[in-house]
Amino acid sequence: MRPRGGIEALPAALAADRDAAFPLLVRALIDGVYSGALRLLGNSADAEEVTQEAFLRAYRALGRYPAARVGELRLREWVWTIAANLCRNRARDRRRRGEETLDPEAALPDPAPGPEARALASAGSGALAAHLARLPWPQRAAVVLRHVTGLPHAEIAAALGRPVGTVKSDVHRGLQQLRRQLEEEEG
Repeated sequence: MRPRGGIEALPAALAADRDAAFPLLVRALIDGVYSGALRLLGNSADAEEVTQEAFLRAYRALGRYPAARVGELRLREWVWTIAANLCRNRARDRRRRGEETLDPEAALPDPAPGPEARALASAGSGALAAHLARLPWPQRAAVVLRHVTGLPHAEIAAALGRPVGTVKSDVHRGLQQLRRQLEEEEG
């Protein structure tokens, strides 16, 4: 089953046959969800778990929704809402337990050109990952979703449950903070 029209055609395909169309949804979004989760969490194991859990929850939810609702879903926003909430919860739980969130291995390129290698190449060095980890959650999420995964502001707003103007502000402030951190490091 291959719906014409890319991800825009997937809601109708999922409404018609969830089991046949779901692998197409996963293929369309998994690299972006993983790379975003890796940058939000700074840990490859956590990013893998969050990515798997996000798609598992999406699959289960699709089974509970009526076909009409599935057909109207904005899938990228919807999956990112699930993934962003899982990332937020995971980061909060790790902070509460006092665990280190940055995985030094996440800063090294993988010799195999998988999603992690592409994510690292697109998001920069391990130093950038460390700087991202120091941003407050709303700014980090907004910057990563905008500049690592390439989501438009409206989709970020929907995924994070925040107004578009606030998301734009979070992106702007997050980038300013990253610049300050990098300038302090260089100076």
